[in-house]
Amino acid sequence: MKARAQDWSSYWRAPDRPLEAMHAHFVEHVYHRHSHDSYSFGVTEDGAQSFSCRGAAHTSAAGMIMAFNPDEPHDGHSTTDLGFTYRMVHIGPSLVEGALADLAGGRAGLPLFAAPVVADPVLAGALRRLHTALLDDRASALRRDELLADTLAALVRRAATTAPRLIAAGADDQVATLVRDRLHAAFLDDVTADDLAEAAGRSRFAVYRAFHAKYGMAPSDYQRQLRLREARRLIAGGLPISHAAIAAGFSDQSHLTRWFTRVYGLTPGAYQLSSTLA
Repeated sequence: MKARAQDWSSYWRAPDRPLEAMHAHFVEHVYHRHSHDSYSFGVTEDGAQSFSCRGAAHTSAAGMIMAFNPDEPHDGHSTTDLGFTYRMVHIGPSLVEGALADLAGGRAGLPLFAAPVVADPVLAGALRRLHTALLDDRASALRRDELLADTLAALVRRAATTAPRLIAAGADDQVATLVRDRLHAAFLDDVTADDLAEAAGRSRFAVYRAFHAKYGMAPSDYQRQLRLREARRLIAGGLPISHAAIAAGFSDQSHLTRWFTRVYGLTPGAYQLSSTLA
């Protein structure tokens, strides 16, 4: 008979703003009734969690979303004796309001989520991507900010009952060009969303919206593309792959190999060999 997995959890907290994330598996643990001063959004990965909220009982099974407004009491426990695994992101109201104001092009107010459980694969995917980046030491601050903007916009559009109106993303050529120039000038730097906002004279979320509208990708993806091009140039010039990876801004050779293969369809080693034989 297979033994049950033990309870475990890991936690991440941003040092400079109200943003936290938890990844946990609970079999025995039972949450006492409590609330948070933040918005709390979770996705159940495995098993099912049962909880009471707003005077009713709810169950979040694998793939479902949990959405709690600030100061909303709830409890929680495993639905079965096999336990449940889930990812939770806590986002402060000030951060939510600021992000949505940028997306709406002005003061937007705060959303209200009336359904504590939402079945939406798109939202589940967005939350997983954001949560994974928050707990990944190799994820850049820029990438985390971009995923936060995407996830908040998706949550408001798809799950909020009372929601600010978000304007359509319109191209702002000047902002996008300034950001592109900043990335080209220092693509090896650990550029943050605040750096790009300062360069463009706009907010972080306005920068992301304008750049994505014009160039079809997030600034972090564009920066990675520039680093991959530099790695190709260095490898073709005879630099060992491990040295090229570091020189091009990747954390190590495996990091370069993963992205090089994903983008170009061959490994850096195969590219190096083709350069040698050419």
